[in-house]
Amino acid sequence: MMTAFVYIVDTLLSLTLAVFLARLLLQWTRADFRNPLCQAIVRITNPLILPLRRILPPIGKVDTASVVAVLLVAIADVAIMRAILGAGFPPAYYWIELVAIEIARTLLQMYFYAIVLYALLSLIAPGGYSPMQSVLATLCEPVLRPFRRIIPPIAGIDLSPLWACIGIQAILLVLR
Repeated sequence: MMTAFVYIVDTLLSLTLAVFLARLLLQWTRADFRNPLCQAIVRITNPLILPLRRILPPIGKVDTASVVAVLLVAIADVAIMRAILGAGFPPAYYWIELVAIEIARTLLQMYFYAIVLYALLSLIAPGGYSPMQSVLATLCEPVLRPFRRIIPPIAGIDLSPLWACIGIQAILLVLR
């Protein structure tokens, strides 16, 4: 019973972190925030980010409120999971490492699923438009572009998502 509880809490915390990371990535990639999916992400994350924006001004093009929100959610994620598992609180340097690994792991998993979904949508409805496809293109193209320079399409099939996913999974194995 405890294992199921830990799984549910870990999944919900990881999804929360993924939503805040998605908002930050969408800002960095200059996504179209008129998109319904982007608007949903903004509405979900606004309760934490708007109060932070009153305190933290942006630095150049970096929205410091979003960066701090990601860090706060990641810290809460690590703290809650360690408390549930009875692991206690580690020293500060190890705490920073745990939070950084959690952010990196969530970011890589998010990109893995985004690239897989983006590749599937391009196979199912090539050239079509959907709000999801637009957001995924904005997020995935900067990651896939370097792979496309190295790996040419074979018989019109773009294999860059495959190699990007292999690379992401290799990095995730190293993080574990």
